[in-house]
Amino acid sequence: MSQPSMTRGTLRLVLGDQLSDRLSALEGLDPARDVVLMAEVQDEATYVPHHKQKIALTFAAMRSFALRLERRGVTVRYVRIDDPANTHSIVGELHRALDTQAFEAVVMTECGECRLAEALSAFSSIAGTPVDIREDRRFICSHDRFRRWASGKSQLRMEFFYREMRKDTGILLDDGQPVGGQWNYDAENRKKLPKGLRTPSRLRIPPDDVAREAIADVARLFPDHFGELDAFGWPTAAEQAEAVFADFLRTILPGFGDWQDAMARGEPWMWHSLLSTSIHRGLLDPLDVCRRAEVEYRQGLAPLNAVEGFIRQILGWREFVRGIYWLKVPEYRQRNFLDADRTLPEFYWSGQTDMACVADAVSTTKRNAYAHHIQRLMVTGNLAMLLGVHPDEVDDWYLTVYADAYEWVEMPNTRGMATFADGGIFGSKPYAASGAYIDRMSDYCGACRFDVKAKTGAKACPFNRLYWGFLERNRDRLRDNVRLAMPYRTLENFGPEKRQALLAEAEATREALGAVRR
Repeated sequence: MSQPSMTRGTLRLVLGDQLSDRLSALEGLDPARDVVLMAEVQDEATYVPHHKQKIALTFAAMRSFALRLERRGVTVRYVRIDDPANTHSIVGELHRALDTQAFEAVVMTECGECRLAEALSAFSSIAGTPVDIREDRRFICSHDRFRRWASGKSQLRMEFFYREMRKDTGILLDDGQPVGGQWNYDAENRKKLPKGLRTPSRLRIPPDDVAREAIADVARLFPDHFGELDAFGWPTAAEQAEAVFADFLRTILPGFGDWQDAMARGEPWMWHSLLSTSIHRGLLDPLDVCRRAEVEYRQGLAPLNAVEGFIRQILGWREFVRGIYWLKVPEYRQRNFLDADRTLPEFYWSGQTDMACVADAVSTTKRNAYAHHIQRLMVTGNLAMLLGVHPDEVDDWYLTVYADAYEWVEMPNTRGMATFADGGIFGSKPYAASGAYIDRMSDYCGACRFDVKAKTGAKACPFNRLYWGFLERNRDRLRDNVRLAMPYRTLENFGPEKRQALLAEAEATREALGAVRR
């Protein structure tokens, strides 16, 4: 082991999703004495086989942020993925930095995933140097604030949490009351895209020199990972993210409310903001994003249903899922309320299926590392639940394929929303639906080989063939859910013989689609 040279100030760790000037780990930074450590490591790139664009985006954004710090005169110890001395773990690189140079302290901001948090906590107990793990204050709701809100509640519902966040921040309030007299305008945001209405053009960011180098590194070092690199267009620096946000406010936000739940063939973006990758990595500040969206409404530039719906996704859903994650892990990842026991079908990776909605969702995911929230929830997530895919496999798929997926945001959405594996901690009912929902909200069904109107038989939409069997299979777990009272009354009226026939057809469909027992 090499002997450390003279002591410097503080070693400050910055992770790949912490690329913010106002990061708590950088508070009090002394450019003359401190060193910032950033490391691209195999442990983080491969704990699931992340989409190639996700890795390239993270590396490019990290390298751009390191250059930003260096321009301010900060010393950055930057470890590249192909550095021969790379230990390929964050903890390993902390130890290597301390072996190379003596520091008075190590400072870091709490990380976003339980897996790495446990490793960094263990490191702090053996580092031999004082370690200060600081709260991540880039979120609007602190851990303590969420715990206080959740304390004593038998059910945790986003809608009521969201109202508290509105009150805490004053966003979309007039004299303490919700603007327009309602907290939530979701009922106005469920329109199907009419024929002839064109989706808006999008500002995509061509890769700069830093991003092109990262893309080349990923193509060379991770050739077998999921996804394609050709369509990369993500912001990798704060200035680029600001440009995309400004374009969204100006040209896209006004239509976001009406069409946010709609789906259309070959239209990956619709009216969605494409800001989640930038917010999650720290290139944009979530509270600033919400306040600037509110200004658009106040100035008459965007309607209330659009602005409220957009703000709810950030101030409500984003903060809520993070609160649920840290309140319930690690136990949350063991939940499997429906005893789902099937494998994830191969077409989730290949996109090779005759189901038009699934083929489109998977193909756009492969090409863009993105699909919007209704595709994730009501197409791929709904299908996985109807098939009875084990939630571990669903978790891994979502964490792998999307550029904005980190476990704190992915797991509550998959175990809570998409698969109801948490049994109702997150949502009040399973979001199970037949093909009728997809037909109502998209143009997929008209071009599909399957008949969305047929309920049974080889030509019937697989969502239809699976839906009633799912309810029958889980009747003992779900029939007392008040939000499922109507479908269970219908199921009861079918009689035992028809229920068994529906269950048998659903079972055959599961097997035929490749959802076999693990």
